[in-house]
Amino acid sequence: MSRPEGTGSHSFDQQTLTRNHVQTTDSKTTRDVWENPLATRYASAEMTSLWSDRHRYRLWRQAWLALAEAEAELGLPISAEQIAELRAHLEPIDFVKAAAYEKQMRHDVFAHLHTYGDACPKARPILHLGATSAFVTDNTDLMMMRDSLDLIAARLAVVIEALAAKALETRGIVCLGLTHLQPAQPTTIGKRICLWIHDLLLDLEEITLRRDRLRARGAKGTTGTQASFLELFNGDHAKVRALDELVSQKLGFSASYAVTGQTYTRKIDAQVVGALAGVGETTHKAGNDLRLSAASGELEEPFEQDQVGSSAMPYKRNPMRSERMCGLARFVMGLSATAGQTAAVQWFERTLDDSAPRRLVLPQAFLATDAQLVLFANIAGGLVVLPGAIRRNLENQLPFLASERILMAASKAGGDRQTLHEALRRHSHAATAGIREGRSNDLADRLAADPLFAGIDMAQAMEPQGLAGRAAAQVEEFIAGPVKSMLAAHPRRAVLSALRV
Repeated sequence: MSRPEGTGSHSFDQQTLTRNHVQTTDSKTTRDVWENPLATRYASAEMTSLWSDRHRYRLWRQAWLALAEAEAELGLPISAEQIAELRAHLEPIDFVKAAAYEKQMRHDVFAHLHTYGDACPKARPILHLGATSAFVTDNTDLMMMRDSLDLIAARLAVVIEALAAKALETRGIVCLGLTHLQPAQPTTIGKRICLWIHDLLLDLEEITLRRDRLRARGAKGTTGTQASFLELFNGDHAKVRALDELVSQKLGFSASYAVTGQTYTRKIDAQVVGALAGVGETTHKAGNDLRLSAASGELEEPFEQDQVGSSAMPYKRNPMRSERMCGLARFVMGLSATAGQTAAVQWFERTLDDSAPRRLVLPQAFLATDAQLVLFANIAGGLVVLPGAIRRNLENQLPFLASERILMAASKAGGDRQTLHEALRRHSHAATAGIREGRSNDLADRLAADPLFAGIDMAQAMEPQGLAGRAAAQVEEFIAGPVKSMLAAHPRRAVLSALRV
């Protein structure tokens, strides 16, 4: 669409606008217009293809074909020759002609309807019979969301599977626990990974729920009353109901929504995008954990031989995958609010202010979620665990973390619990003061020299394994139980996609 010529330094002349219009309508690559980085940099080829114009408008033609087939099967005068013509011309699509029609008519559905009709002159009279624009647009959007949710579920399964293997591998590596980002009771690397997996299982459940609850819009007519179809079938309500069911089945759905206005309720979009935002909550949390772990030197995401961390600081090994994952996650979480607002402001049977945000929100929410999971799979498959740094960070805090164990051992040996507690408190604060001045943690030495703790095996007390409780066993039980069951219930695995940048 051309823009009015401006008067400022950034205005474009009409020749430039015309050239850009021709290039974009011819689907040629151009550097003269903005391209969405979700498609050009981040999302997989599979997801990008699902939301491509070519796929969308082919589905429009499939919807028109399904309607004509169903109407013919229920007795309307539509010939087998007309049906065959429609089927034979699902592709190719003349996008140049469609763009010219849309420029003339200012209506995308009518433009593609005429383009399809030109390719199918015999079927042209019965195309779109009884339908409204939402018949093709809504049914197609639901098919695209259905197939995209399948891909998201398959990507989630890949990430869960990769993380499960890493969790088992690291279930016994004891590390410093952190609450409030402060040292806490030890856990294990594997147990921490299981926290990410648990959130992903919840996401997979929600994505599956949303996918299974999707229905077709079906054949509902202009305002959802099916009046046009009732006219076509001479008042036969049974045939109109059968048409709705038959069209939905032909489009790959088990049923249609029981009632609609001109469109299916946009609450469906809000629920789907909300589920995608939920995936973003999970990837963002895990990404933040990974970035913090990289800062402490405990974990690293994959870092390729020729990868550059900084244009100014050659030594840098920035966690760029995790950072990008977090950034994309925030983007999708923001889109969820727009989807909810769109559902909230639909007037009566529908209003067209849903069109522009849906064109932006739905594809971008799916592409950005897909990109996050491609990143997460890459990270999970190549996650680097650094036991030396993990042990060092743990040992720096271990005397404090073992204090309760030491208190219990000394009390069992006959000491006064309150006296022992006060001694531990004084020694701990003295050790902390030394640490703040740059000295190492000498709490263990202080306690070993105190007669109150004579006879306590300090080496055994400082052994980290017991401090992690059942963490390793929990990992084994979790992977063998809920994780294995969920993966078995979702056998499809997405093809691993290489990072494009």
